[in-house]
Amino acid sequence: MTSTSSTPPSTPPSAPQPTPAAKNHGRAGRDLPAAITSAVVLLGSIAASLAFWKPAFMGIVALAVVVAIWELRKGMLAKSIDLPEQPLMIGGVVMVVVAYLLGPAALVTATAVTALVIMLWLLRRGVDGYVQTATASVFALIYVPFLGSFVALMLAEGDDLAGGGLGDDGVKGIIVFILVTIASDIGGYVAGVLFGKHPMAPVISPKKSWEGFAGSALATVGAGVVLVVYLLDGSWWIGVLLGLIAVVMATLGDLCESVIKRDLGIKDMSQVIPGHGGLMDRLDSLLATIGPIWLLLHYGVF
Repeated sequence: MTSTSSTPPSTPPSAPQPTPAAKNHGRAGRDLPAAITSAVVLLGSIAASLAFWKPAFMGIVALAVVVAIWELRKGMLAKSIDLPEQPLMIGGVVMVVVAYLLGPAALVTATAVTALVIMLWLLRRGVDGYVQTATASVFALIYVPFLGSFVALMLAEGDDLAGGGLGDDGVKGIIVFILVTIASDIGGYVAGVLFGKHPMAPVISPKKSWEGFAGSALATVGAGVVLVVYLLDGSWWIGVLLGLIAVVMATLGDLCESVIKRDLGIKDMSQVIPGHGGLMDRLDSLLATIGPIWLLLHYGVF
C-alpha cells in the first residue's frame, strides 16, 4: 500500500492593506460639524456668564490664558524652548484680575512685575539658553495674558463689576468685540471658499485670499455699524472705523499665529477644541483685535 502525501495549496500573499486616507474637509480645511458644535458650546458658556454674573466670564478668560500658555509651551518645546509655566500662568491670571478690578495702570504694573519674576525664575536653570528662554517667555507674556487682559478692561467699563446683563456697558462692549471678530472670520471663510483665487500670503497661510479679506471687510464693517448704532447708541462712523480696525487686526493676528506655527513646525497648537485645533488657533484674531477695539470704544462711545 503506497501512501501519498498531500501538500496544502499555497496561499497567495495577502495584498497590502491600503492606508486609510486622511479626512478631506475640502477647501474649508475644517471638520465643520465638530467646529460648529464646539463654537456653540463655547459661545453658550460665554453668553451665560455675561448674562448672569460677570466674574464668571472673567473666570473663563483666566482659564483661557492658562490653557493658551500651556499650548505655547508645548509648541515651543519643538524648538527646545522650555517656557516657565508656573510664573507665566500665575502672573497671567493676576494680570487679568487686576486689570478688571483696578484698571490699565495696575495691568501695566502687574505685567512688569511678572516679567521680572520670570527672569529671576529662569536664573535657577543656569546660563545656557537664558537669553533665548527669557525672550520667548516675555513674548508669551505679552502675546497672551497682556493682550487678553484688555478683555478685562472692556468688561470693567460697566458700572457694576459683579453684575451682568445686556444693560451693562462692559457686557455690551464684549458682545460687540466678539461678534465683530466672528463676522470677520465668517465673512472671510465664505468669500474665500466661494471666490478665493488670489492668495494673500501663500508662504504663510495658503488658504487666506484677498477675496476672503474683502469678504471679511464687508462683514466687519456691516456688523460694526449695526452693533455700534443699535447696541451701543454710538455714531455710524465709529462702527465703520471699528469694522476696519477689526478686519485688519484680525487678519494680522491670524497671519502672525500662522508664522509662529510654521516656525515651530507644527500644524495646530493642540487639539483641545474639536474641529478648531488648539485654543490659540481661535484666540489669535481675538487677541489682536481686543486692544484697539477697547481703545476706540473707551474714548469714542463709553
